[in-house]
Amino acid sequence: MSGVLLWVVSPKENASLFSSSLFSFISRNGIQKRLQISSRLKFPTGFSAAANAVANPSRSSEERVYEVVLKQAALVREQKRDDGALDFKKNVDRDGMMNWDLLNVAYDRCGEVCAEYAKTFYLGTLLMTPERRRAVWAIYVWCRRTDELVDGPNASHISPKALDRWEQRLIDTFEGRPYDMYDAALSDTVAKYPVDIQPFEDMIEGMRMDLRKSRYDNFDELYLYCYYVAGTVGLMSVPVMGISPDSKASTESVYNAALALGMANQLTNILRDVGEDARRGRIYLPQDELKQAGLSDDDIFLGKVTDKWRNFMKGQIKRARMFFDEAEKGIRELNSASRWPVWASLMLYRQILDAIEANDYNNFTQRAYVGKAKKLISLPIAYGRAIMGPPSKLTQLVRR
Repeated sequence: MSGVLLWVVSPKENASLFSSSLFSFISRNGIQKRLQISSRLKFPTGFSAAANAVANPSRSSEERVYEVVLKQAALVREQKRDDGALDFKKNVDRDGMMNWDLLNVAYDRCGEVCAEYAKTFYLGTLLMTPERRRAVWAIYVWCRRTDELVDGPNASHISPKALDRWEQRLIDTFEGRPYDMYDAALSDTVAKYPVDIQPFEDMIEGMRMDLRKSRYDNFDELYLYCYYVAGTVGLMSVPVMGISPDSKASTESVYNAALALGMANQLTNILRDVGEDARRGRIYLPQDELKQAGLSDDDIFLGKVTDKWRNFMKGQIKRARMFFDEAEKGIRELNSASRWPVWASLMLYRQILDAIEANDYNNFTQRAYVGKAKKLISLPIAYGRAIMGPPSKLTQLVRR
């Protein structure tokens, strides 16, 4: 991605410009408030001193990830109790128009990246409040830059040490020491919203997995990988998108739904890109399930659609759709202005599964995609769902 990875290999370059001109502008109150909240929270046994629940290998991946969900939900609940914690005007001390202008430019650049690489999602964000919209752009750009480390044009030059430097840079960003304008936008975002660093660190761990692992023995292993590289995005985004004040759902259930959407999207990516990944020597499909279906790595490298492959794919698609169904429950509970981009993402990604089926499960040589016409049709439908509240009991009975 041109122009976005300028400071990845040597992050100290150009840091002085942004550190000196923006460091004093980024809210210290927000950073200190977040640290105070974290120190007050008490979690059940199982959280390590570093609060890295997914590091404990004694439980299933789903159980370990759920502990992360509980932590993120607790942070948001605690933040709500602090009056003014999300008040932008209180948290930011405007000590000069030059600083404010630079930060505006930083957010605008994030918006440009989002508009170029995630057009449909970007359109949906335009309905959000300016503050939330800009914060979502900043998170999107960080996630994209992180993904590009192992999947972009410079991927062959990325080492574990480079990811360690990227993680240290993340820590500096969360502590108000950005290296460039994109980091500055994220630093400002995490100072204003109860966004925790763990999902960001976990995403970097997913990039480490891509460097050392190209096979997954079972779905439990794949589940953890999908959480790292995609489920984390949902946990990053909920504090910014906000939960509707009319929502009766628990904070944990909303976070679970956000996690489910990330999982569903990543599983869909995996099923769409089977052939492309195989040509890179990677197979993101559970090895035990392949074996149960009478398939092996050789069948995938051969790339021939057989009845065994079709039956296997039907089961994989069914599981991805279950995650999409789970995600729907939480979208209704989001702040009304934030629902449209999420609904659009869900609907368009779910249609990729339909396209795989339409291609007779040939995801070896045919790339499933959603055409422009279907995208245009989906957008107003997604908007209609976004402005509607949860279905009434009568509507649910009629559907049955």
